[in-house]
Amino acid sequence: MSAGDVTPEVKRQRAESASVGDVVDLVKDYARQETLGPLKGAGRWLALGTAGATFLGLGLVLVLLGVLRLLQTELDAFDGGFSWVPYVIVLVICGLLSAVALSRVKKATLGKEPG
Repeated sequence: MSAGDVTPEVKRQRAESASVGDVVDLVKDYARQETLGPLKGAGRWLALGTAGATFLGLGLVLVLLGVLRLLQTELDAFDGGFSWVPYVIVLVICGLLSAVALSRVKKATLGKEPG
């Protein structure tokens, strides 16, 4: 036998090792696709949601504070013993806005494909 001759057993071992390597690469690629992609999407979803909630919350606080100051300074009906009424009005408005916001929340899953 010369050095260039390869037995069928060696060919079979090479084919098996090549296919095992291919399977390992395929499994790695699949794991990256199924874990890293959704995690990046979830991170983006959380970041934008957090930023939106922060800005909407800050805007709501400023608007409600403006309504409170408007009721306190411009309307003379709440002077004296009724100075607590503007606070109750703003609290009711805040409760109504919270109820509307909670009613609009949809329970969609994060991983659901748009469609």
